[in-house]
Amino acid sequence: MKDSRWASIDAFAEQNRDNVLRDISRLVAVPSVEGTPEPGAPFGAGPRAALDKAVEIAGELGLDAFNAEGYIGWAQTGPIADGQKFLATITHTDVVPVGNGWDADPYTVRVRDGWLLGRGVADDKGPTILCLYALKYLKDSGISLRYPVRALLGANEETNMGDMVYYEKHYPMPVFCFTPDAEFPVCNGEKGGFSGEIVSPRLDGVVVDFEGGVARNAVPDRATCTLRVPASAIHPCAGVTVEEKDGLTVLHAQGKSGHAATPQGTVNAIGLLVNCLLDSKVCTPQETAYLQVLHTLHADTAGKALGIAADDGLFDPLTIIGGTIHMEDGVIRQSYDCRYPTNTDGDKLTAAMKAACGDAATLDKVHAKPPFYIEADSPAIQTLINTYNDVTGENKTPFTMGGGTYARHFPKAVSFGPEHLDLPLPDFAGPMHGANEGANFEKLIEALKIYILALLRLQEIDL
Repeated sequence: MKDSRWASIDAFAEQNRDNVLRDISRLVAVPSVEGTPEPGAPFGAGPRAALDKAVEIAGELGLDAFNAEGYIGWAQTGPIADGQKFLATITHTDVVPVGNGWDADPYTVRVRDGWLLGRGVADDKGPTILCLYALKYLKDSGISLRYPVRALLGANEETNMGDMVYYEKHYPMPVFCFTPDAEFPVCNGEKGGFSGEIVSPRLDGVVVDFEGGVARNAVPDRATCTLRVPASAIHPCAGVTVEEKDGLTVLHAQGKSGHAATPQGTVNAIGLLVNCLLDSKVCTPQETAYLQVLHTLHADTAGKALGIAADDGLFDPLTIIGGTIHMEDGVIRQSYDCRYPTNTDGDKLTAAMKAACGDAATLDKVHAKPPFYIEADSPAIQTLINTYNDVTGENKTPFTMGGGTYARHFPKAVSFGPEHLDLPLPDFAGPMHGANEGANFEKLIEALKIYILALLRLQEIDL
């Protein structure tokens, strides 16, 4: 590393290892899944408590810290005058539901063979703490900043990003922003997002209940279906177990979870149950027709069976998964999460989904958001990619992805680490949104150094 500031940055990060681990643990310890809105807690008590904790930690680090009515918070290196250009980072303190398959308490950080395990260590509480420490370095060093830096602390990223809707309405936007909520080196484009629910008519057949999944944007690893048929009527199906309970038959499916944006290698538990029901031929014609629609959804994660497969050569091909399913008052609702490239759009996807539903189902809560892309040769993107390569000794280039982050809400923003997809997860650790969510601690400390240097170098270019 030839940058004259590197020795100071390296020393700061190394001296604060224990403090970073301590504060990640404190933030992970606060359960922060979206809940029922309350006064002062628009996304529920959990996200508000986690936001409060992050703001508290920021204050302890000597930063100016703010909480905007529980919607969003931030820390900053000092006052920002009206109309003044400033930089920002943005992370989030809310998390997806715990789900199944954990080896220990998800809200207690464990350290194993250099890995941190706990809900949010990677997505996004670990990176939140990194950003706060990066700002601490900037403030404590006494460096004169051309652009003040604000570390935004979101509280609703995993569901509707209502925190950013609030921020955009009430507060100024940064001249450039990066979000540590994806993978290194630099993601300068994100696929579009298409979501909704496939809804059955009111059913009065053999299906008594159908439940599965913990989040719309996660492949479900468990699902359960209760039926008014004898257990002997169910054909043996891989990944599905059968039990008799209170005169009913209960099917349990075991799959493999993962993020909706990267479903390769996952096994959708809802899809296992749908296939088992269809193979067993135990449902009424109306139920069977609806299940055939779900079978088409779950047939592949590229959307081929639905007729929506798309690949523009810029982004990875389209993906689609079924995330959650539940039944209430005889009506089944199956959510779906689709990430799409630039050669299709929400109208085309909606038309194809309606065609797949036919008369057997309807669509509800349909929402589409277009892809975004920033040219890789822009000065800010080049500053980030060069900083990453200088620190790591690698020679990476920017990439695009299917994940959706806060970046799309800003006039000029990208996602910037801290995950490394080329670093294999050990057997005891899981991915973002999965059981035993893990983050490599050495890579987090390295990311802290990258963020500090990047923020310093961004001061040197015209934005």
